[in-house]
Amino acid sequence: YNEAVKFHEKSLNIEEKTLSPNHPDLAGSYNNIGNVYDNMGEYSKALSSYERSLEIRKIALPQNHPDLASSYNNIGLVYSDMGEYSKALSSYERSLEIEKIALPPNHPDLASSYNNIGNVYDKMGEYSKALSSYERSLEIQKIALPPNHPGLASSYNNFGMVYANMGEYSKALSSFERSFEIRKIALPPNHPDLATSYNTIGVVYA
Repeated sequence: YNEAVKFHEKSLNIEEKTLSPNHPDLAGSYNNIGNVYDNMGEYSKALSSYERSLEIRKIALPQNHPDLASSYNNIGLVYSDMGEYSKALSSYERSLEIEKIALPPNHPDLASSYNNIGNVYDKMGEYSKALSSYERSLEIQKIALPPNHPGLASSYNNFGMVYANMGEYSKALSSFERSFEIRKIALPPNHPDLATSYNTIGVVYA
C-alpha cells in the first residue's frame, strides 16, 4: 500500500502541473489515493482524499454524474468503517439519489447502494429498515444478474445475518441455506465463502 500511495501521488503531481486545477483526472487520482488509505485503515486520510475528489467532481461534472455517486459511496464506506453510521447513511442516500437519476432502474450499482444502506441499518440495530433495503437490493439483483451469481448469495447471507440478530432463527437458516446453494454452484469447492456458509448455518443450529 505504501508503494501504491507513492505512485498515485507521483501521478497526481504530474497532473497538477499539466492539467487545469479542476480536471476530472485529478479527482480520479485523489479517489485512488483514498482507496489505498481506506484499505490501510487510515480512515481520516482516506476521507480527506475522497472529499478532495468530490470537490473537484462537483465543479467538473454535471450534478447527477455517476462519478459523484461513486464519491458519496466511498465517503459512506469510510464513515461506516469509522462507526459513524448517521454520516455513512447520509452519504449512501446521496449516492443513491444520484444513481436513481443517472442510471437505469435495475442497474447493479443501485443494488449495491441499497445493500450498503442495509448494512448500516443492521449495524445500528434497525433491523426492519435493514431488511427493507436488502429486499430492494435483491429485487434489482434478480433482474440484473444471472440466477446463480455470487452477489445473490451475498444478499441472502445478509438476510440471514439480520434474521439471526432478530432471533428469527428459522428464517435465518432458510436464508443462509439459499446463499449456500448458490455458492455451491457459483464458486470453486474450496472457496472461503463456502466455509463461511457452513459456519453461519452451524451458528444458527447452535
